[in-house]
Formats: sequence, structure tokens, C-alpha cells
Amino acid sequence: MTSNDEELATLQEWQQALREQFPIIVANPGLAYLDSAATAQKPHAVLDAVQTYLTTTNANAGRGSYPWANRTTSLMAQARRRVAEFLGDRDDGDRSAVHFVSGTTEGLRTVARDWLTTHLGDGDEIIVPFADHQANLLPWLEAQQLLAAQGVRITVHQLPYQASSHDYDPAALAELVGERTAFVAATHVHHVYGGNLNVHRIRQAVGPRVPICLDAAQSVGHLPLDVGELDVDFVVFSGHKAMALPGSGVVWARNARGPRFEPGGWSGTPNTTGVIALTAALDWLTAADPARIERWTVALAARLTEGLSGLTSYQVLGCQLSLAADSTVQQRQGIVSFRHHGIKSDDLGFVLASHGFLVRSDSHCQARAGEQEGSVRVSLHVHNTPGEIDRLLAVLRSLSP
Repeated sequence: MTSNDEELATLQEWQQALREQFPIIVANPGLAYLDSAATAQKPHAVLDAVQTYLTTTNANAGRGSYPWANRTTSLMAQARRRVAEFLGDRDDGDRSAVHFVSGTTEGLRTVARDWLTTHLGDGDEIIVPFADHQANLLPWLEAQQLLAAQGVRITVHQLPYQASSHDYDPAALAELVGERTAFVAATHVHHVYGGNLNVHRIRQAVGPRVPICLDAAQSVGHLPLDVGELDVDFVVFSGHKAMALPGSGVVWARNARGPRFEPGGWSGTPNTTGVIALTAALDWLTAADPARIERWTVALAARLTEGLSGLTSYQVLGCQLSLAADSTVQQRQGIVSFRHHGIKSDDLGFVLASHGFLVRSDSHCQARAGEQEGSVRVSLHVHNTPGEIDRLLAVLRSLSP
């Protein structure tokens, strides 16, 4: 038995108890849901919280004085505190703040439009990822265009990557940082390669002065995230990828570097149901233990990459040194993307669906410097099992001459 097998065996009883809490998973034993990076399934606790809210309290927040409205307003305030606690924010609200948005894309655009464009000057520079999700590139380019229309010229640099690992290159980043560097955007976990991009090294590379905005769409709910340890200024994520309902998301702002972040315009009615679901999801994830979730999904991903590495018909994307289950190189955070040399990825996705494996097969919304060719992405969560991985490998092996 390998150390990876031992890890899965150690956590098996814990995982089985959690798997049973997902009604859609239990109701479909013949299907393997392998698309959690697109949207996560919801445990009973989240569904029950939404049902209870809608049948006992449902009202608008901050717009009424009757009991249901007051209760909803209170729940929204509690949700902000819960998000801050989940992210390891020890500021106790004196300086940091939590803002609810519809998801990561809107959150990043809000930071770009309502914060970044308000204080950059002519000649300032920003450094952003060109090979991650396009949601973490397009808002910054839009900010550059908005500033240019006002006569303010800023330079947008590409965050440098290491060719072998697809991780960020902290040494090259340190050389890129100068006196006019005013902002850095980064991603916590890559949505295609599955790598933890070691954001703590970015703070070391850019120094204590430069604000850092973190796209945490693929990390919140999948591994521990501590804003104090990472020393970032913004954390943006989507609720639906963290077991809450679609249409809920968060911008956490430290408000320590640069002006205080305040979303512009009139926010309108908040997505109270989505926020209630998010609070319940964070409670559930805390009880489940993100550190254990990370151990489980990393072990499953390593089981898959090791199996794929022995099949010559397939190419696994990302770091090639971390395919073996016993690799000492950092392994994938529950996300594995691959291609078949003879079958188009969208066709392979249809084949796998016919065998009961629900995967994503396209170009995964990559930004302009990312891989534009399609691939099959398997993204795992705590309800997935070693048996599902083994069955998937058996099907993939049958398609390999």
C-alpha cells in the first residue's frame, strides 16, 4: 500500500459520512460528479438553511422595521462576520470589510472599476495573470482602458510563470516590481492545472507596500485559506463553488494599502437567499475541516494522475514532475486536466458522460496567454471516491490503444 493509499484509507470513514450528506449524490449512485470546479454540489445543511429561511423569515434587508426584515438584516450582518472568520480575518471589522457580490467575476470587476481606477496615476504599473482564468485578466485591462479615456496611462505587465511547473515565478516577479508598481493580481489555485500557486511567495517578491488581489474561486472550500498568513489585500470568491447557491459571492477587503474599498453605485436588493446559503456552507465546511478536504482531494487527484501517466494516449496538463502518487513535488488540488491524442476533448467528454462521468470538456475560460485548445477537466470534492477514480481510469484505458 502506497502512502497515498494509506491517506485515503485513513480518511475513508470520515469521507463516507460526509458523502451521505449530499442528496443529489446519494440519489444518483450510477453517476460520478467530477465538475466541482464549475459548481459544487450542496449538502443537506445548505438546502435546509435556505428552506428554513424562505419559509420563516424571508424579507428584504435594511429596508423595513418589522420582525422578518430585522431578522434578515441581522442575518446579513452575521454572514459578513462569518465570512471574515472563515478567511482567518482577525481584524474584527475595525479595518477590513466583507462585501457581497454575485460571484468572482463581478467581484474582480468591482475591485477594478470602483477601487483600482480611483487612485492610479499616470505612469503607474500593475502586474496581473495572463494565463489564468480570464475573469482575473479582463477586469484589469478594462481598468486600463477606463483610465486611458481619462488621460491616465498605466502599464499592465504579465505576472511571470515558471515554464516547468506552471507556478508563478517569484524571482522574475521581484525583478519586475519597481517604484511605480501599484497593484498585483494573482490566483490561489489554477482552474486548469490544479496547482496551488503559492501566493505567500508573491508577498515576499513584491514587498510590503503593493496591494495584492487574490482570486480564490478554486480554493475557498477546498483548502484552508488564512488572509493573515497570505498577507493579501483582497480575496474574491464565488459561493456556488463553495457549496452555496449560484449568484452569491464575496469581496473581502483589508483596507490597509491604498484607499478604502467601497463598491460604487446603488447596490439594490441583496441576494439574501444566496447569502444565507453561503453562511450555512461555510459552517458545513468548517465542521468538515478544509484541511481534511484538501488531503482527500489531493490524494484522489494523485491517484488519477498516476493512472493517466501510464497511458501513452493521454497528456496530463500542468507540472509533469508531480504525476506519480508518491511524488515529492506539490500535487494537484483536486483538479486534473488532460487530452487524448486521438479523440477531441469535447467528444471525449460525451463518451465519459455516456459512462456516467460528469466532466467539463472545453477551453475552460482561459485568458489570452493560457492554453486555448480544449481539454477534459476532472475536478473533485469531498463526495468523490477512489472507486470513481478507478472506474474512470478503466474507461480511459479502454480508449487507449
